[in-house]
Amino acid sequence: MKCGGYWLVLIGLTLALTACGEERPAEVPLPVLVSQQAEYQNALVATQGVVRSFDNPRHYWIEDEDLNRVEILPQEQIAPYLGQEVRVVGRFGLDNGRKLTLERLETVDDSP
Repeated sequence: MKCGGYWLVLIGLTLALTACGEERPAEVPLPVLVSQQAEYQNALVATQGVVRSFDNPRHYWIEDEDLNRVEILPQEQIAPYLGQEVRVVGRFGLDNGRKLTLERLETVDDSP
């Protein structure tokens, strides 16, 4: 293989590794995330719901109209959105209940 061939291989590997580094979240509605939770263990997911909380012990979650729920962590990032509908992206886990660790959060605008 000539020297130019090595460069092509190196460029190809660099492009492949760069593409692998950008994990895209799976779009998963709350009912699916709840009913098929094992399939999404440790996955990067995007979902949405209304932020709710409970005082003792203090924790926050999102839920839909059918009360499908997922706890959201860290609490200090979700707390300001109490009562609002939000879209969240984060790592889903099943450690002591359904939890999503936030990477991104945005409010959902329902206006026409």
